[in-house]
Amino acid sequence: MPDVDGFDEFYRGSRQRLLGFVYVLTGNLAEAQDAVQEAYIRAWQRWSTVSRYDDPEAWLRVVASRIAVSRWRSLRSRARAYLRHGAEESIPAPSTDTVEVVAALRRLPEEQRVAIALYYLLGMPVAEVARETDAPVGTVKARLSRGRAALAGLLAVSDLEEA
Repeated sequence: MPDVDGFDEFYRGSRQRLLGFVYVLTGNLAEAQDAVQEAYIRAWQRWSTVSRYDDPEAWLRVVASRIAVSRWRSLRSRARAYLRHGAEESIPAPSTDTVEVVAALRRLPEEQRVAIALYYLLGMPVAEVARETDAPVGTVKARLSRGRAALAGLLAVSDLEEA
């Protein structure tokens, strides 16, 4: 019998962080929600094992990221179908600020984007980001520094273009 209460507590405590993380990686809220939902389903199916991991949330982030990447691969065919048949917009549009930040994040290298998402969005210390990304602490600090500098430049350029 799975530990229902333990899983429910884990879900409530991690769902927003995981959704935010995957959203930053994908730039698409609907895709992020789908990937996160699938990751939680897989976690539930293996909860007796996953719950004993040192960091079950890290396992879930890896699974959700892999699901999102897999979905990216089929994006082209879905985009073609949407062009042929149209897509109904059922999600309210994000704010202008959110769109600008997500667009800027998409232009960063993946390593910088992941480091920024883990550090700023999830609030993980640099040492944990290093452990999760399997990179030295110094490398993570450099990725964060370069990512911040690149974002500042990208966001400043868009501010100047509007003026």
